[in-house]
Amino acid sequence: MQSQTKILDDFARVASGAMGVAAGVRGEVEARIREQLERLLTQMDVVPREEFDAMKAVAVAAREEQEALSAKVAALETRLAALEAAAKKTGGGGKAKAASKQAAESESKDSNGAERAGG
Repeated sequence: MQSQTKILDDFARVASGAMGVAAGVRGEVEARIREQLERLLTQMDVVPREEFDAMKAVAVAAREEQEALSAKVAALETRLAALEAAAKKTGGGGKAKAASKQAAESESKDSNGAERAGG
């Protein structure tokens, strides 16, 4: 019986040692994989999340400004078309062109003044 206990003790010691070695190998493999991934990400020149979020905010602001300017241009074009149509009805010719030009200029000054006051 004592020999069986000694054999089991030896077997337990070998198994325990093997588990320790396996844990060490696992840690080493994880470290190597982590190093490889870090090197790969560095080579890929991946942008940090903070920088991405900042650029996304800039793009959103630019898009909103572009949409606002497009709306202003559309309104001015509509107003100009209405003035030109009114000028054709009255037959004013040169006076109508001057009036539409003056209206467009005053609209431009109004929007520039509003932008300066707001910004």
